[in-house]
Amino acid sequence: MTGPVSARVRVDPDSVRATLKAAGLRPRHRLSQNFLADTDVLDAILLEAASGAGRRVLEIGPGLGLLTGGLLASGADVTAVELDRGLADFLRDRFSEGHALRLIEGDALDQDLVHLVEPPYDVVANLPYHITSPILHALLGTPPRPDRLVLMVQREVAERIAAAPGKMSYLSVFVQYHAKVRIALRVPAAAFEPEPAVESAVIVVEPFAADDRLDPETEDQLWRLVQAAFRERRKMIHNVLSRQLPVDAGRVGAALETAGIAADRRPQTLAVGEWLALREALGPIGPDGRGRRGAS
Repeated sequence: MTGPVSARVRVDPDSVRATLKAAGLRPRHRLSQNFLADTDVLDAILLEAASGAGRRVLEIGPGLGLLTGGLLASGADVTAVELDRGLADFLRDRFSEGHALRLIEGDALDQDLVHLVEPPYDVVANLPYHITSPILHALLGTPPRPDRLVLMVQREVAERIAAAPGKMSYLSVFVQYHAKVRIALRVPAAAFEPEPAVESAVIVVEPFAADDRLDPETEDQLWRLVQAAFRERRKMIHNVLSRQLPVDAGRVGAALETAGIAADRRPQTLAVGEWLALREALGPIGPDGRGRRGAS
């Protein structure tokens, strides 16, 4: 896409309120509904999405259809998942004819997201903040993964996902194992109607090729290791793993030395490559998370 496709659509808080009122709708706090009300942010998201004619896009939480309309105007084929029945009816009316929109009414967390759209496909979403982590796990943890994800999320969560070693979390390790991540823009609360209590950010997530991944059994052991370590992410990793995994301290120390990781490092300081090296050096943990004492 060479330029904003929403140039003919001017949106602000007043127009969002008027649209909701005319449709007999109101924001539902229980569903974390905050509607995008800034044309510049809308255009920026559409430019990052870079969708074009015939491109398949999965949109989660289309709301009033501002992003949906821009994607459709670019020529994309859009499958949208909307939980709110009133918004789903509104979208059916708005895009009733002449649009390549497939609307699924239901909870995105209940959908088999990676099989809703035939690959290759992209994901564009203004995610309710409380479902960001499970949505990322659903889209990245199981093939066929999208080629590209452009996601509006809470700013604090975006910074956690894109964190560098020193501020890593389980979520940042998980996402950065699967994909390259960057924060494309930060979005003030005033860009929404109603304004949320926190700022937001748009992240771009570009999954790595499938052949870069571990086999499923080995990957499962990697996550058992990382999860165990992040139960005490500010403590020394040697002590944490000795406590959190049924593996004796000697085996943990030998694995850290083999992986080139100092025993007094904290889990939040380890990069993805170091976790991979540590898993290989530690060896099998077992399908139930129990290590094999004395294994080399």
